[in-house]
Amino acid sequence: MSGLQADSIDALAAQVPDGASLALPPDYSGCAMTVVRALIHRGARDLNLIGVPQLGLQADLLIGAGCVATVETAAVTLGEIGPAPRFTRAIRAGAIRIRDSTCPAIHAGLQAAEKGIPFMPLRGVLGSDLITHRPGWKVIDNPFASDDPLLLVPAIRPDIALFHTPLADVHGNVWVGVRRELMLAAHAARHTLVTTERITQENLLADERYAPGTLPALYVSSVAEAPNGAWPVGLWGRYPPDIGNLERYARMASTDEGFALYLDQPREPAEPAPAR
Repeated sequence: MSGLQADSIDALAAQVPDGASLALPPDYSGCAMTVVRALIHRGARDLNLIGVPQLGLQADLLIGAGCVATVETAAVTLGEIGPAPRFTRAIRAGAIRIRDSTCPAIHAGLQAAEKGIPFMPLRGVLGSDLITHRPGWKVIDNPFASDDPLLLVPAIRPDIALFHTPLADVHGNVWVGVRRELMLAAHAARHTLVTTERITQENLLADERYAPGTLPALYVSSVAEAPNGAWPVGLWGRYPPDIGNLERYARMASTDEGFALYLDQPREPAEPAPAR
């Protein structure tokens, strides 16, 4: 990609079709909240969310807005703020289907897709009730040893990985820093959509400070510049979570009326966070 033509937020959202499997990071890892709000505004439907490895506010918003059919994740939570209210309500009502998983199992499935193989073996889930509820997971004997069971987790290949980062460049390279789960999701997914705080003219892969934590443009389908694009969950190294807003969401989203009001009046910050 030579000379990136940055997309708009709506253009990124348009690349997420109804029914797509969508890999999303947890709140601490770079959430493309502007695209999530665009998906809700569009009325996206039947999305299949994959937590990498868990989910937070962005999933709760999509679930509450009726955009989600299934969720595969290790957890859905607002962290220290408390449970995810719309997820909890949807599960109790049977409005969505949950495929329970664990952090190691999700990482293993994504790693299998990353390597282009059909499954990945692991041991950590053996003995868990999860195995009885996940018929697609298989337990086999280690072919190189005796009395050594292994769990085989099928490859997880999302249609789309969606996340937000502090920096991208005009060549389409995206800096993810130490957030290796973002790089894994991009390697595993068929397409990767990224929003970023800033697009620089410098080649990130040519800069020794950034190159080790940079996702090459080969794995990036589209990029849109979105200052404060992770608000209100915050972005590592740039701006903290808006705790007041998150607490307000947790209170309001406990009812249908309050959730609808929050969507209408999210109270976004008036000024973008300063670039660093």
